[in-house]
Amino acid sequence: MATTNEAAQRHWWRGAVIYQIYPRSFSDSNGDGVGDLPGIIGKLEHVASLGVDGIWISPFFVSPMADFGYDIADYRDVDPLFGTLADFDALLAKAHKLGLKVMIDQVLSHCSVEHAWFRESRQSRDNPKADWFVWADPKEDGTPPNNWLSLFGGGAWQWEPRREQYYLHNFLVDQPDLNFHNPEVRAATLANVKFWLDRGVDGLRLDAINFCFHDAQLRDNPHKPKALRVGRGFSTDNPYAYQYHHYNNTQPQNLEFLGELRALMDRYADVGALGEISSEDSLAATAEYTAPGRLHMGYSFELLTDDSSAAYIRATVEKLEAAMREGWPCWAIANHDVPRAVTRWGHGDASPALAAQLVALVCSLRGSVCLYQGEELGLPEADLPYEALQDPYGKAFWPNFKGRDGCRTPLPWDGGNGAGFSNATPWLPIPDAHRALSVATQEADADSILHHVRRFLAWRNTHPALRVGTIRFLDAAEPVLAFVRETAGEKLLVAFNLSAQARQWTLPDDVQATPLGDHGLLTAALANRVLAFPPRGVFYAHLD
Repeated sequence: MATTNEAAQRHWWRGAVIYQIYPRSFSDSNGDGVGDLPGIIGKLEHVASLGVDGIWISPFFVSPMADFGYDIADYRDVDPLFGTLADFDALLAKAHKLGLKVMIDQVLSHCSVEHAWFRESRQSRDNPKADWFVWADPKEDGTPPNNWLSLFGGGAWQWEPRREQYYLHNFLVDQPDLNFHNPEVRAATLANVKFWLDRGVDGLRLDAINFCFHDAQLRDNPHKPKALRVGRGFSTDNPYAYQYHHYNNTQPQNLEFLGELRALMDRYADVGALGEISSEDSLAATAEYTAPGRLHMGYSFELLTDDSSAAYIRATVEKLEAAMREGWPCWAIANHDVPRAVTRWGHGDASPALAAQLVALVCSLRGSVCLYQGEELGLPEADLPYEALQDPYGKAFWPNFKGRDGCRTPLPWDGGNGAGFSNATPWLPIPDAHRALSVATQEADADSILHHVRRFLAWRNTHPALRVGTIRFLDAAEPVLAFVRETAGEKLLVAFNLSAQARQWTLPDDVQATPLGDHGLLTAALANRVLAFPPRGVFYAHLD
């Protein structure tokens, strides 16, 4: 397990904090109500001031925007909504000047129905792209070839009358799945990746990377008992939860493709690949996908759930640690697909102390970290009316599940009508509660969440154990989470009170701790080996 300071210096991504930018909602430079690449350029100083190591930019490629950019029609160009290739080059140059690495989304398993590949493929069964997508004949009664379901609800097969066949879409009907069993598809996909690596990006975030291959025999997925239908990253009333998804994703052939991808990336100096992995056993798949010669890092939805108990966090991390002997994890408790962390884990308490603590918690686990835009402000989930929704997922499952728009509302830069995001009507409404937490408001308050996060990240960067050290958990009763981070030169005790009430915890007999300060968070007091935590308090100490 590579956890030394030397390894951290060799690979920028190891132990890095990566700030996720959702372009539509970051900053609008041209007054159309939608964020864009020049808008990002104009706000990069804010990101750099946080003390993060790099940025991950969600898709900005040419797209009809059925799934807001995750349905790509041209992998090698910028959608005019977001700017131009020249704008991207300028963004890359400015980020590098500010000391920020740049990671971009790559959506490899599927594309848009408007992509030239699919437009050709759907015309006939004998054109040059005929086998580039997953096509299948109907059953004798005209129904789809098997029982596979789309994550966005309903069947995963769509009829194409020109071919008299169905095509597979694991996501929206507008997102046909590519046929990675075809070597031409793999080669073309790698050529698209190479285009951006040649342009100078420092890393790739690989969307739904375990969905590249499907079972060539098209076997039915087995049903899942009702008691086990627990959703991660999707609504539990979605029929997708009714199956074990053994055959429509996470196929063994994917590992060979990851090796091909890694071989390409190894031709470039110090770039990293972060895979998003959601499967029946995402932690086991993450360990497998980050084995030597495959992805550099992986993350799953395990900490993007509603369970914020110390026991759950510990069990999740320990399970991955046990499986991941040589790979490197990446943790996130928020992104553009799930309700915001202070709402999801606060259970009614969206206090500044909670917001700051959550950033510290995810940044203290072993691995790299993805922070989602707005976490530095403690933004809660936006509660939007049905008529304001843009997300097709939310529209389909309203009112039980409101989709993903509540975490995608524009970032509030000030308290004005457009919140400093845009001079026009934003593509999603900005809640008044978000304006009250704007960047401008928090910049003016030395005790704000924003300043606490800055102080903490600066402090974290001075402690190698928190960036690259091993992790070992200590026994503690709820709601206390405690563990040890250790490198050859540093050994730290880390503890969190995960409740909104004061708590106490007695240090184990074999633990001799010297408290560390200056991290900018509410800290526990140590007296006679007893830690007295304030609500949402933390404790960092050197271990003798």
